[in-house]
Formats: sequence, C-alpha cells, structure tokens
Amino acid sequence: MSGERDGRIRRMLTAVLAWIVSVTVRVLVRTLRVRFVGPPPSSLPHPCVYTFLHGRQVPLLRFPRPRTAVVASLSRDGRLQAGVMRRFGFDVLDGSSSRGGLRALAASIERLRAGEDLAIAVDGPHGPRGVVKPGVVYLASRAGAPIVPLSAACASAWHFRRSWDGFLLPKPFSRVVVAAGSLLTLPENVPLEELERPRAELERTLGRLATEAEAAVAAR
Repeated sequence: MSGERDGRIRRMLTAVLAWIVSVTVRVLVRTLRVRFVGPPPSSLPHPCVYTFLHGRQVPLLRFPRPRTAVVASLSRDGRLQAGVMRRFGFDVLDGSSSRGGLRALAASIERLRAGEDLAIAVDGPHGPRGVVKPGVVYLASRAGAPIVPLSAACASAWHFRRSWDGFLLPKPFSRVVVAAGSLLTLPENVPLEELERPRAELERTLGRLATEAEAAVAAR
C-alpha cells in the first residue's frame, strides 16, 4: 500500500510542478521577439513531422502549428515534460527509443495517418547530442508524411551546459530566430537498409539550420 501511496504522491507533485513550469514558460515565451526564417509556417503541408534537436524546445513553442502530438519518455523528467506539453495544447504519446518505443512508434504513425501533426526531438532521449536516430525517418516513410526540420537561436539565453543536450532557455524579451528547412519527403515504405541516407541528410540539415539561426540572430 505504501508503494501505491508513494506513487500517487509522486504523480501529484509532478502535476503541480508541471503546472508551475507551464505557467512560467508560457509567460516567458510571450515576451520573446521572434523572427521566422525559411518556408513560412502557413505554407507547410499537413500532416507533417516537425523535427528538432534536444535543448532547443522552448523557443520552438512560438512556431505556429495546428493540433500536434509529441512523444514524451517514460522517465521522471519525461513525465514532467508530458504534463507541461499537455498544458500547451499538445497531445502526448508515451514512449521513447529506449522504453515503450514500439508503442510510441505505432501511435505516432496512427496520428499522422489520421491527419494530426507530430513534433519529435530526434537525437534522444539521451543522445549523442546532434545525432539523429533513424526512427523518425522510418515513421515518416510509413505514414507518408513530410519531415519539417526546425532549429532556433536566442540572442540572450541561459545555457545549461552540464545537461547532455546543452539545454537553452531564452531570457525574457530576448530576440529569437526560428529557422525552418526545406521539406524532406520520403517514398512510402522505404526499406530499412535504405534509411541511412535520409537519416544522414536530416542530421546535416538540422546542423546547418542551427548554424544559420545563430548567424541570423547575431546579425540583428
């Protein structure tokens, strides 16, 4: 019984913390001065798969989007992130490449086929930082949805350099550039042995977008 009680207490504390974090982040992102570069958000097809690297999630909350699902890990940090994302209007799919991966993959494909967008950090849940996992290419191919690469940079931010992803939190009223790359459209049902080429292409694109976003925000 004590285990059940402890579990309920942890879930309650996580819910309270998620509420506090979501309110704080919502206020913060509303102060940001955002400029979008690349394809205009209104020109993107739907459904699509928004892809980005871990550590740059907060500025991307300003990217205009229709109803979107996100994948959140089953770890303690993942449960907190799930609670925050729900309060931002995202549908949350539970799982990651290390836990619950097949379930999350099947749910992601189902949502895309039903017409809902998907947003996914593609180098997680524990890195290596900047290395795209092949799962996103596989699911986009199976669902017949294009991939939209995204990155962001801030003129003024707190950098959590000890975290594996170098988490970036914009300071209030910071200038922000959100960069979108060209669509990566895949043939349906690409064989597993042919996933490496588009995986590597997406990885290069995300690296290039990060560099372009940093240059654009510095130029202003």
